[in-house]
Amino acid sequence: MAVSSSASASTSTSRGCCANSTNSTSYHTQKPHLSKPISIRNPKWKYNWNCSSILSCTIPSANSKARPMPKPPQYNFSSFRVQASSQAGAGAGAGAAGSAPFSEKLSDFGDKCWRFLRPHTIRGTALGSLALVARALLENQQLIRWHLVFKAFCGVIALICGNGYIVGINQIYDIGIDKVNKPYLPIAAGDLSVQLAWLLVLFFAGAGLSIVAWNFGSFITSLYCLGLFLGTIYSVPPFRLKRYPVAAFLIIATVRGFLLNFGVYYATRAALGLPFQWSSPVAFITCFVTLFALVIAITKDLPDVEGDRKFQISTLATKLGVRNIALLGSGLLLANYLVAIFVAFYLPQEFRQSIMVPAHALLASGLIFQAWILEQANYTKDAILQFYRFIWNLFYAEYLVFPLI
Repeated sequence: MAVSSSASASTSTSRGCCANSTNSTSYHTQKPHLSKPISIRNPKWKYNWNCSSILSCTIPSANSKARPMPKPPQYNFSSFRVQASSQAGAGAGAGAAGSAPFSEKLSDFGDKCWRFLRPHTIRGTALGSLALVARALLENQQLIRWHLVFKAFCGVIALICGNGYIVGINQIYDIGIDKVNKPYLPIAAGDLSVQLAWLLVLFFAGAGLSIVAWNFGSFITSLYCLGLFLGTIYSVPPFRLKRYPVAAFLIIATVRGFLLNFGVYYATRAALGLPFQWSSPVAFITCFVTLFALVIAITKDLPDVEGDRKFQISTLATKLGVRNIALLGSGLLLANYLVAIFVAFYLPQEFRQSIMVPAHALLASGLIFQAWILEQANYTKDAILQFYRFIWNLFYAEYLVFPLI
């Protein structure tokens, strides 16, 4: 590329042959450049082009070494396509989230309500009521009528509503503690507003009371109101009896032990047209579950020691220590099972030894094994939670065995 050399020779031999020779020489010997750099920028591009750096290059002469032209930047257009498609997808997803179908919103609200009801307590209430109804019907099979099934179903719904009121009002007044101890609960997690929680607990109380008053008479209605009252003073200031261990234990044992078992059995016999009369199995399950509810009341504070200490809630677990309370609860339950086995031998005409003895021996063995696991785990929080869940599973198991004893 000797353009510059030939141009110089031409101008030295024949300077006047062309009027524009000077301009021609200047054009070939000067560096082409732009007066102002032109930059092409785009915020989505990985590179920016500066045209002055590309166009400002020297055209070499014949005697000069050729300098390579700067390579233009290489672009990965596939990344542009991926980025654009991902942004478009994100926009579409945001639009879809903003216009979520009604079914999804309803499902989300149902999940919040279910967590608000504390499912493990719902299972205990439902199993207990169904077991007592089944026992009353098995004792009087000749009086079974199909319309009683609907009435029993209404009774279970009323009990679940009462349970929802009691656990719901407790969550409303325990938000600060639950943020430490149970951050997964809907109010503590911010998934459910306090205003909506109040509407739910008032609905549960009103619906449950209406069902009981319409179907089960004044005596059962008064028992139902007593249960709601005890659940209220357990959580609501200025009473807030949960601050006092003995009062808290007595309330839980009374509501979940005596009132539930006695009330359901009484209502079932009344629906069959029979006067109330204790039977040996019903008397046994009432006493057994009352003591069991006392153990639940004691051990329920084991996973909550951190929050109870922070908010100065006095419990046996904060006073005596987690290990001592776990051993105390295990000892009381073990005594409960030993008494059940003894009763089966002492009253063989009232109980089925072939079911009652091995069932309670198996449950007692499971309790001992779980207490051993807790001891080996050195009473960590996860181990304590597992132990507490196992106690509830033993509670469910007792109601499953009850109709067969």
